[in-house]
Amino acid sequence: MKGSPPPERPPRFELRVLPDAAVAAEAAARELVEASKDALGNRATFCVALSGGSTPKRMFQALAGEELRGLVDWKRARVFFADERCVPPNDERSNYRLAKEHLLDPLAVPRESVFRMRGEEEPERAARDYETVLRRELGAGRAAPRFDLVFLGLGTDGHTASLFPGSRAVEEKRRWVAAIGAPKLPERRLTLTLPVLNASRRVVFLVTGEEKRAAVAAVLAAKRGSSSLPASLVKPKRGSLIWIVDEAAAAGLQ
Repeated sequence: MKGSPPPERPPRFELRVLPDAAVAAEAAARELVEASKDALGNRATFCVALSGGSTPKRMFQALAGEELRGLVDWKRARVFFADERCVPPNDERSNYRLAKEHLLDPLAVPRESVFRMRGEEEPERAARDYETVLRRELGAGRAAPRFDLVFLGLGTDGHTASLFPGSRAVEEKRRWVAAIGAPKLPERRLTLTLPVLNASRRVVFLVTGEEKRAAVAAVLAAKRGSSSLPASLVKPKRGSLIWIVDEAAAAGLQ
């Protein structure tokens, strides 16, 4: 019918094995370009949630590079975060600082379009405040917000975002943002929960390095998902799940 919204992208799973970390990072960057085009073709804004770590740094640099920087309308983007360490925003461990230095500032993304988790505040209050931000900015009502794209990494223990094995946050069904105690420093963190991750239109795991080989194999083998491998529970209900890994990380796959 005229004026009806386009149908949602059907659920799909894709695994891409690429030669090395640099090629994998560029592939992930191009996935963001495509996701932005899909979103802005149907909606006024493109909403993405970023993660931290050394692997996303390469992706940020690719997006800010000469070849890709003009392919995303960053003035229509809204940038959020999948998780954050409970540190000030200028701390070298801050996910926000990493994105700011290697993506947001080089691309001059408007400050009002960036919504960081306030890791310097009391964690439980910061988690509640970020959920309020999601409700205000994404207009989800009672339903979990639908990000156009969420980027995730993978820990050697099978964690993703800051959803660690054994954490009560892995079982969370109601809250969208949780304050958690992590088994590594800094111990306090903020994280989006599985209801939010699994409401996304597109989730991309970017995983590189030989040290991730066992975790990649275990998570992808856990077809029904396991709370001992939180990354295996990320399965968008009405969206796409894309794993982009380099050959070193994929070496344990059959």
